[in-house]
Amino acid sequence: MRMLISFAALFFSVVLLQLSSGGVGPLDVLSGIALGFSRQEIGMLGSAHFFGFFIGCWFAPRLLGSVGHSRAFAAFTAAGSIGLIAHMMVINPYAWALMRVASGLCVAGCYTVVEAWLQAKVTNETRGRAMGTYRMVDMTGSLAAQGIIGILAPADYISYNILAILCCAALLPITLTTVTQPETPKSPRLRPMLAYVRSPLAVAGVIVAALSSASFRMVGPIYGQEVGLSAGQIAWFLAAFVVGGALAQIPVGWIADKFDRRKVLIWLSVAAIFSCFVTMQTAGLGLYGILFSSALFGLTTFPIYSVAAAHAHDFASSDERVELSAALMFWFAMGAIAAPYGASVLIENYGPQALFIMLAAGHTSLIVFGIVRMRTGRTVRRRTHYINALRTSFVIGRLTGRSRDKPPHD
Repeated sequence: MRMLISFAALFFSVVLLQLSSGGVGPLDVLSGIALGFSRQEIGMLGSAHFFGFFIGCWFAPRLLGSVGHSRAFAAFTAAGSIGLIAHMMVINPYAWALMRVASGLCVAGCYTVVEAWLQAKVTNETRGRAMGTYRMVDMTGSLAAQGIIGILAPADYISYNILAILCCAALLPITLTTVTQPETPKSPRLRPMLAYVRSPLAVAGVIVAALSSASFRMVGPIYGQEVGLSAGQIAWFLAAFVVGGALAQIPVGWIADKFDRRKVLIWLSVAAIFSCFVTMQTAGLGLYGILFSSALFGLTTFPIYSVAAAHAHDFASSDERVELSAALMFWFAMGAIAAPYGASVLIENYGPQALFIMLAAGHTSLIVFGIVRMRTGRTVRRRTHYINALRTSFVIGRLTGRSRDKPPHD
């Protein structure tokens, strides 16, 4: 309990950051529609966010080593706040894309600081409880961020100012805490090919996970608007996706520790394809049908990243865990950069159903590749422990590396 209380400032900052950064994506979509942006321009904003996220993951550990935790956190929140406040000063999709790069940079940088702080303070005895609480706080903030969309007016100064205020407020807990700042950790080397060498299927899995998550989060509001949802209903639509993903983690984790993870990935993709077609069929059945399909989509797609990561770690040694986690994050970022723009182009040309046709095609590719990889006859040397892998920063590998070395659930 004393440990969790000492982390209260960090966790409070995470919630405020999630409210701000999690709200800007859907708000930008609704604002872009109201301002007459094309579907491609709106998709470009989502891609720009993940481009900034990738830059932040790479740059944040280096800045952290130069100026320390609190100053680095302040610098990244300042970048995010500037991007938010500037939205209504320049009504131009390309200018907004630069602002979204700043928001992605802010998210990656701030999570790097928080996770580096946690890593320095936890012990092997407290790691599991600290990470469990951290995941719960992060998920709660993400869920609340979707709900805030229902009360923010699109293309309005006040809406973006509220998000900027929340971003600035995230500064207060972490900069005013009396807890001693930890020493600066060394940044992991970025070796993208390490993930491919250890498991090509894991790389394919995290790319498809990025395709699903980034497209739904950044372009999903376009789909919601096209099928007749109001802003408040779009908030519920996105929240149902998060809830479905949260509910899936425990049962999928048990299954992934019990059975061949390649088969788990394949069957998750089969279920994801089914959920895509359910979503297309329930578009005309009213709000509850759409919410059910959104939750089902989250249930089937959210755990794919964690299963793929666990599969990759099965073939890695303990001293490779941090760099392997960073490599998997790299491939996720690459997929997430491309996905929103590609999805928006398809929606523009072929209608809202094209989003889920694209996602179904991506999961079909993963099924085919998974079957091909199973034919190689490769065996696992030692099964690692499944964990709910957060896609937050390259530093997350330091927090989860040793947890993976625990034996799987019996």
